[in-house]
Amino acid sequence: MKFFKALFGSKEEKPEEKKKAEEAKNFDVLKYDGVRALRAGQAEFAIRCFTHALQMQDDLEIHDYLSQAYIRTGELTLAYEQLQKLAEAQPDNQQIFIRMANVAYMMEDYGAMAGACEKAMLIDDKTAEVMYLYARACIGQEDVTNAVAMLTKAISLKEDYGDAYLLRGETLLKNGDTDEADEDATWLIEHTEDNEDVMMLKARIERAKGNTDAAIDYYTKVTDANPFNIDAYRERGELRLATGDEKGGNEDIEHAKELTAQLPENNDEEGIENKVKEKYKSMDPYGVF
Repeated sequence: MKFFKALFGSKEEKPEEKKKAEEAKNFDVLKYDGVRALRAGQAEFAIRCFTHALQMQDDLEIHDYLSQAYIRTGELTLAYEQLQKLAEAQPDNQQIFIRMANVAYMMEDYGAMAGACEKAMLIDDKTAEVMYLYARACIGQEDVTNAVAMLTKAISLKEDYGDAYLLRGETLLKNGDTDEADEDATWLIEHTEDNEDVMMLKARIERAKGNTDAAIDYYTKVTDANPFNIDAYRERGELRLATGDEKGGNEDIEHAKELTAQLPENNDEEGIENKVKEKYKSMDPYGVF
């Protein structure tokens, strides 16, 4: 037997090599089981797979997947920590800082959000999305002037940036600049079709201008587009009451209360998931997410 082993170069696998091969196999199984679970919406199982895999071997791709899984479960601080590890490993990757800004926004940590945007701008200051996110951070810090400036820059970099027009219009309206807000609303109406967020902005602008009938018409367009929009029913109800339409106004306000009662509690799993989705939606009102 020894003669044949020597002749053909055959050798037994060393215990250390066998152990490494087994660990590599287990690592791959955990990694791809985690990916499959994440894609199937089984975030908690995915987290267990990824966490165990990282105990065996550090891997940037798994840190990325793990951050996504933590976002799905609403564990945003843990998601941010994973993205920080990615940023340390790839400091010139702007997309990592963009994702950090998004997670910081969901955490309502506007200082961290601004910091992530500033680092992203150092890599490339011509990215419209970064300007938009920076504006979000400014709004969170009640810095309206810089928010409008960042949104204007975002639009200059991307002329059809509908999200930026919408956010700038909403920001201008809150600041009392109804005429400038109306310019953004008009652009959006001309370039979108039956978008409830655009119609909501226009309704509120008309209400602020004192154009009650026009405001009610736009609120009605909102409820036609989305019959579950609580704010539209409540605000239309308030206007109807102000015009003397007690029946219509009370019906709207009562319906708004009924819809509110159907919302999930903020402390349950569904409530956390919905909160995360709402945060994404507010950054992406055209429904890409």
